[in-house]
Amino acid sequence: MSKATSTRPFAPFEWMVALRYLRARRKEGFISVIAGFSFIGITLGVATLIIVMAVMNGFRQELFDKMLGLNGHVVVHSLGSFTDYDDVAKRIREVDGVKYALPLIEGQVLISTPYTSSGALVRGLREKDLKSLKAISNNIRFGTLDGFDDQPGLALGSRMANDLNVKVGDEVSILTPRGPSTALGTAPRVKRYPVVAIFEIGMSEYDASILFMPLKEAQRYFSVPDSVTVLEVVLNSPDEVGELAPKIITAGGPTIYVSDWRQRNATFFTALQVERNVMFLILALIVLVAALNIISGLIMLVKDKGRDIAILRTMGATRGAVMRIFFITGASIGIVGTLAGFGLGVLVCLNIERLREFIGWLTSTELFAPELYYLSQLPADMDTGETTTVVVMALVLSVLATVYPSWRASRLDPVEALRYE
Repeated sequence: MSKATSTRPFAPFEWMVALRYLRARRKEGFISVIAGFSFIGITLGVATLIIVMAVMNGFRQELFDKMLGLNGHVVVHSLGSFTDYDDVAKRIREVDGVKYALPLIEGQVLISTPYTSSGALVRGLREKDLKSLKAISNNIRFGTLDGFDDQPGLALGSRMANDLNVKVGDEVSILTPRGPSTALGTAPRVKRYPVVAIFEIGMSEYDASILFMPLKEAQRYFSVPDSVTVLEVVLNSPDEVGELAPKIITAGGPTIYVSDWRQRNATFFTALQVERNVMFLILALIVLVAALNIISGLIMLVKDKGRDIAILRTMGATRGAVMRIFFITGASIGIVGTLAGFGLGVLVCLNIERLREFIGWLTSTELFAPELYYLSQLPADMDTGETTTVVVMALVLSVLATVYPSWRASRLDPVEALRYE
């Protein structure tokens, strides 16, 4: 009598039986419903993870680009009056890795028209320095920055212009308490300026609160004719700030000290990172619950197919073959669900702004209002490593979820299964 030989692993008949179990008949409809919910759960879990992480990445990157596009990576302060700013800026520009150093005057003012008023931050810059800030010069909506140094005019953010109801050519009044000293104390200074340019960088807080003035005019207005507030230093790469900050201090001399973007925005970016990590863990539970549904569905399928398993065993199927059949059945749900979730997530991320506009139109509401979320558009930036992590995690959970039910099926005793048949 010849010795029975087992089929090779994952033979065609194993795939045939496993896929047949996925197409449950009417009396097994409940098991089919559980498998369907498991598939939907994994699909939605993977898609949600990909979409949310992409949106949070995009949100962080947009804020990072806009905040650092308007503010220097390193801010140089003087221990005294900053009168030698041109010499210090020249020495700092010679440091390898420094893109440019901008002399800057900052001051809080009240900007007003005959109809309304609001607070604003004045930033006094030279024309060439303002044009080097691409976040501004590439986003001029009305007017021009040409000849900015030659005329006492202002460049306003679009939201500020809308709030004040002004356009290019209109005049606005700005008031500061840092005026001339009199016998009765310091008198506020009020002066009218024409609007020469309107910009829109897409970050609502900046578009609503910042205006630019020629550096010489700002020095006259704030009564600091020979000095500036700070030097803003822009680097070729903001990630090199830790390495270049000591070199900048050395080049600038003993009368300066510096702060960088990590110190000024540490709380903000740390909060974003913590929120992102917590959101990943919370949403990963969706995939975990879907994987648990695969376990419960397979255990019910094993119980329901006890007679079939016994017949397969008596016909020569090995324990390994039975285990692989149920492994294929459960893993197919997880793998196909993961791939479907990946496709859905990518599709939504590529059309996230259109989807936001459609939902807003459908519900007659403004989703992600710029006043609350800083940005005028909803960004989505898919990170390859992060997306791969999500897909691999879902696949691993799906595969692990099938191991125990498949093992239970392989351990089923054919005699016990057929005893009462």
